[in-house]
Amino acid sequence: MNRDLPYFPISEYYKLEYGQKVYKLPVKLSLSCPNRDGEKSTKGCIFCSESGGSFENLPSFLTVDRQLEINKNYIGSRYKAKKFIAYFQNFSNTYVEFEKFKNIIEACNKEYIVAISISTRSDCITYKKLDFLSDFSKKTGIDIIIELGLQTANYKTLKILNRCEDLADFIKACNMINEYGFRICTHVILSLPWDDDEDIIETARIINVLRVKEVKIHSLFVIKNTKLEMMYQDNEFKMPSKEDYQKNVILFLRYINKDIAIQRLVGRAPKEDSVFCNWNCSWWMIRDEIIDYMNENNIFQGDMSCQKEYKKLKGEMK
Repeated sequence: MNRDLPYFPISEYYKLEYGQKVYKLPVKLSLSCPNRDGEKSTKGCIFCSESGGSFENLPSFLTVDRQLEINKNYIGSRYKAKKFIAYFQNFSNTYVEFEKFKNIIEACNKEYIVAISISTRSDCITYKKLDFLSDFSKKTGIDIIIELGLQTANYKTLKILNRCEDLADFIKACNMINEYGFRICTHVILSLPWDDDEDIIETARIINVLRVKEVKIHSLFVIKNTKLEMMYQDNEFKMPSKEDYQKNVILFLRYINKDIAIQRLVGRAPKEDSVFCNWNCSWWMIRDEIIDYMNENNIFQGDMSCQKEYKKLKGEMK
């Protein structure tokens, strides 16, 4: 583990795995989601925008090749990077007909691509696509990462979020993916007003059991023109404080296995797209305060072993 960080950052994993810094190249596709097109619902998740959960991407009418090339030239020159991950972020990227999916993935077979990260829903995982990804990875040497949005293990909160999928879907998808040895990255939201400490602990424990290898931690954004914005404006819930979020992140990290790579401690949304984001604080300040507290109190990822320590932490951070 990095001596300066009390958790295992994804950047350290990349260096261990690929011998150098690796950066993501976002690719935006013209897709939908079963939670939007009527398969499961037409309303979508209450927090999801019309862009499908992605910001600052190139337009989807550009080909995969063109988006990869443009982003490689920009990010490569800015950070002197030579190795990259093709990152399919918006909407559900396995929710597409098989031949189109094949063409999308095969377009990433480039010398500078070391992995492909595919963001999707748990109920959009199929053996047919996993078989193809396995063959593709064996032929090209390109690693496969599947990103799944769990958000929380609390089934009542999942209903409020209108996820239209549940914990059983997530467990089933992880078991299927693990058969192929692909890395799984799980998204969690740690400032959900309907979750308590036990929900956060349970979410971490489930992730551990399911052999998830990466986690991406989010705070709850309120994006314009979403159901969540209407609920926020109507005071239907109370947004947890910044301090509550930081406490939740620390609690989650203490229960998550130490070998699970952490992609981020907090995300962000563009100011022009949101009505609430990170308590009007910079994301790096929230992150640094979490790191400082953990270092000052000798707390680190995976160190929580008993309820006594957990109760002590709760008392210290009130």
